[in-house]
Amino acid sequence: MTVPDWVQDAVFYQIFPDRFANGDPSNDPPNVQVWGAKPTIWDFQGGDLQGVIDHLDYLEDLGVNALYFNPIFQASSNHRYNTTNYYQIDPMLGSMDRFKTLLREVHRRGIRVILDGVFNHCGRGFFAFVDVLENQAQSPYLDWFHIKRFPLDAYTDGKAQNYLGWYELKSLPKLNTDNPEVKRYIFDIARYWIDQGIDGWRLDVPNEIDDDHFWSEFRQVVKQGNPDAYLMGEIWKINPRWVGPHHFDGLMNYPLRNALLDFIVEQKTSSDAFVADMERLITAYPREHLFAHFVPLGSHDTHRLATLLNGDLAKLKLFYLMLFSFPGAPSIYYGDEIGLEGGKDPDCRRAFPWNEQAWNQDLRDFIKQLIALRHEKQELRRGEVRFLPSGSNGIVMLARSLNGSSLLTVLNGSGGSNDFRLPVGELGWPDQAAVGDLLTGLKYVVSDGGIGLHLAPYQGLMLAAL
Repeated sequence: MTVPDWVQDAVFYQIFPDRFANGDPSNDPPNVQVWGAKPTIWDFQGGDLQGVIDHLDYLEDLGVNALYFNPIFQASSNHRYNTTNYYQIDPMLGSMDRFKTLLREVHRRGIRVILDGVFNHCGRGFFAFVDVLENQAQSPYLDWFHIKRFPLDAYTDGKAQNYLGWYELKSLPKLNTDNPEVKRYIFDIARYWIDQGIDGWRLDVPNEIDDDHFWSEFRQVVKQGNPDAYLMGEIWKINPRWVGPHHFDGLMNYPLRNALLDFIVEQKTSSDAFVADMERLITAYPREHLFAHFVPLGSHDTHRLATLLNGDLAKLKLFYLMLFSFPGAPSIYYGDEIGLEGGKDPDCRRAFPWNEQAWNQDLRDFIKQLIALRHEKQELRRGEVRFLPSGSNGIVMLARSLNGSSLLTVLNGSGGSNDFRLPVGELGWPDQAAVGDLLTGLKYVVSDGGIGLHLAPYQGLMLAAL
């Protein structure tokens, strides 16, 4: 089994292609929205691959070294989860040549690229479904889908009733992955894009294809093309079944985000309960998969973090401090680093504001600092993980240790100040040792086996021996 070693060193940046940057207005639709207009489920704002190429300096300056793209294949929606042609880059995003230019440029900078693989369902414009619509019961592609009865009704209002659609949506007919022809078609797509040079796949709703044999074969096909390719599954809850030699290298680790929201925002859990949740998460997976999880605080499917936290900078920083201290590959959803707001989708898919006056520079600088520390400190990427007892409600302490060196992240998740004594014996910091906060430069001296700390509400530290 091959779990790519590079993933635990990665910092991902997720891009929703229509909303990141418009680099080539010539491929805009005639009814393109004004950049930054209120997002809808049907309008396009003109973001494209050239826009990403034009802003690679921005991404490199931020420090990210891996990109995850929401779907880029031809489709009839701005989200492109209703694919009509899996072999063609959507013309509104650019050409195949433009995509190859993007790959060449990011790889030259040491940045990897994974694409969104939507293989549970397709769009109504997919060639096989169009054939069923045209030829009904005489179509040679009947068994590519889950047809219940004729005539097939794919466009009138209402839910899909005479065929299966994802969430009963008529626009997303579900593929019959039990059909050997469908499986072969999907596996060919997976291999084709690996051969073009992508570094892996994010698999959309893979639990909807509840077939271990399918994913085992899929994995084999991809890894034969590139043993170092990353396979990441969209699984929202703790479920170790979905990692391993027959499934994926890692999962979208939403449980960290959810636990932080419960602890810091909703105040549903104590610090002890938060730590217990995290220890369940950490121990649920073999080490190689825990360290290969993709760890988001936001995505195209969630409310923006800045909105959920009402723009509270201290809380935002606390969330990101835990993200970059946690095992797995941290992910920044485009715009979150500058405090972009947004509610339920499609509102969380707003256009990136390239006017820097609209940015929360303090937040971006902090995230940039965390990314730099992540790259600098091997303990944060590859160190063993353990939570230390704090003896103080509201305080969470996460240690990362490697080759005898330890870093300690300390969070005050409460709305009150907290004074406590931190025992440091098990961290290997002797009396009279100097210890510094890597975030602020503040220094402490160990005495009688500990350090006295004062944390303001929602303050965090990252401590290391100097």
